[in-house]
Amino acid sequence: MANHSSASVREHTPHVNRTTRTNTIINALNRRAQAVLNDKSIDPQSRAIIRYALEIDDPWLAELVRRAGAGEAIVDALVFEESRETKDHEKIAALTEMICRAGDEPDIKSAALFVLMATIQHSAHPKALANAAKYGAFIRCAEMNPYKLVDAQVEMMSRELFADNSDLS
Repeated sequence: MANHSSASVREHTPHVNRTTRTNTIINALNRRAQAVLNDKSIDPQSRAIIRYALEIDDPWLAELVRRAGAGEAIVDALVFEESRETKDHEKIAALTEMICRAGDEPDIKSAALFVLMATIQHSAHPKALANAAKYGAFIRCAEMNPYKLVDAQVEMMSRELFADNSDLS
């Protein structure tokens, strides 16, 4: 059966001056940051931090501009963030210790692992906290690793855990 159609296929050509949503957001953020820099009622330290964040394209720029626009001193906000991160790192260290300590405490160790995962998930910097937990566990294992016994045990446990699926071992 022949295909009879008098309609021709239209080619789609994008508009040359169409701005993407991302560029629109970035442009709006840059305009807001520039307005904060020009606002003399905002303290000089906050303006200097925003100027630097704007220059280096800092991912925190939106948050810094929001806080400066709300009248917060950015220096105080950064100190608060640092103290919160310190508390998170202390919490990670305590949880890692609970998980890695000697003894058979499956309830405590399971609960500590659960809290550790939630702490990392809800953190402003989950990757950094996950790395802190990993290094804490490595340090703890190194303390308990005379004559490289742990290294050999990890390899053996890995083989046993993934015995059914040799692709993962």
